[in-house]
Parts: sequence; structure tokens; C-alpha cells
Amino acid sequence: MTAAVRTTAVWAGLSAITVVSWFLAPAHHAQPVAASTPITLGVLALAVIKTRLIIQEFMEVRTAPLWLRLATDGWLVALFGAIVVSYVW
Repeated sequence: MTAAVRTTAVWAGLSAITVVSWFLAPAHHAQPVAASTPITLGVLALAVIKTRLIIQEFMEVRTAPLWLRLATDGWLVALFGAIVVSYVW
């Protein structure tokens, strides 16, 4: 897979995730808006995927040393874990 094809595929995936996240938001429905833990956790999971794709592909961490790839993945887990814990708590 060439770099241009890979970049285009990642961009299309990021765009699709954005559309899915928007669709999950209750604000564009006719019913009253209410907080939903499953939807919030789903959108946060999609945000983790988007963040990892951006870090790996557009910040070129995919080709970086193993320690940097593990550090960025660990940072993502810690950050989004803290967000989930603070939301659920």
C-alpha cells in the first residue's frame, strides 16, 4: 500500500468515525436531550480510535521506535481511562 493510499484510507476512516459520532449525539433528534452513559462511552471509544490513528499516521509514530509507540499508546489509555472514570464516578 502506497503512502498516498494509506493516508487517504485513514482520512476516510476518520471522516466516517466523525459522522458516526455525530449520528450518536442526541441533539439532532426530536426527543428531549438526556445523558446516556452507553452513548458517551461509545463516543469516547471512537475518540480513542481517532486519536490513535492521528498519532500513528499523521504524526508518523507508526515508524518510530517501539518505546515511543508504547508511550503514546500508554498515554492514550491513561488519558481516556481517567476521562471514563471521572464520567462514570
